[in-house]
Amino acid sequence: MDEKQPKYKKKKMKTSLGDKILSTVTYIIYTFFAFVCVYPFYYIFINTISANNLSERGKILFWPQGLHFTNYVNVLKIPGLFQALKVSVARTVLGTALTVIIAAFLGYMFTRDTLWKRKFWYRFVVATMYFNAGIIPWFITMKNLGLTNNFWAYIFPVAVSPFYIVLCKTFVESIPKELQDAAEIDGAGTLRIFRSIILPVIKPILATVAIFTAVSQWNSFQDTLLLVTDSKLYTLQFTLYQYINQASSLKALVNSSTSSANMAASLASAQTATSIRMTVTIIVVTPIILVYPFFQRFFVKGIMIGAVKG
Repeated sequence: MDEKQPKYKKKKMKTSLGDKILSTVTYIIYTFFAFVCVYPFYYIFINTISANNLSERGKILFWPQGLHFTNYVNVLKIPGLFQALKVSVARTVLGTALTVIIAAFLGYMFTRDTLWKRKFWYRFVVATMYFNAGIIPWFITMKNLGLTNNFWAYIFPVAVSPFYIVLCKTFVESIPKELQDAAEIDGAGTLRIFRSIILPVIKPILATVAIFTAVSQWNSFQDTLLLVTDSKLYTLQFTLYQYINQASSLKALVNSSTSSANMAASLASAQTATSIRMTVTIIVVTPIILVYPFFQRFFVKGIMIGAVKG
């Protein structure tokens, strides 16, 4: 005879009044901070799609008025914008890939006892985090290396990052030694262990380093300001820097490039210095924001869970 299994009813936890009040206050506080973080970007965006004469007078605060997208159409016609976009994308992709690979490999090698003078080289690399020669010696070095008016000036000087190396080294040290010992017993060499064992396991820290590096590469403009005079090598951020400083001139440039039919349109869609600044800001910021969702899952995924059985 089949014995009937006893049924257990799930009891709901009763929430006290104090817990409800605490939860409500917590939601309010976090909602406020979320609003403070999101609102500036939202404010810029609604001003780019609202009537420019209202935006210029600061009338657009929460809701767009006089909806139009001519700001984006006209700003995208500005000479050199797409070339700057290509340069920024290229430096971000290549620079991020090279920095991540070097940080991962050096972080791994600094954990290997077989590395000659391992402690010395590690301390030598870390010491560069605390000492900086200054802009003038740095510029002279870049010039002597032929990295002025050179695309590789965006890549090589930041390829080796001590901070990211320390992050990767710390993460590699948390990996059980049994994984590497088993691979060595099977005859795997240093590069094979790094490629087949270390890289798949340290994906979370690689994703973190990739995001930090990509944001840094995308937002950088000082190296362009100091090392580049060739307009073909200008980055999008440097172009934004120029546009913000010359918004009034760009206003005339964009308005003069419109057709006679557009010139006859209402004053609400005429370009202003404010609309130029805000529209270019949105165009520059949006691509790097879209990167985050693709890497977010690596921050919460437990790669090491179940990797080694006790």
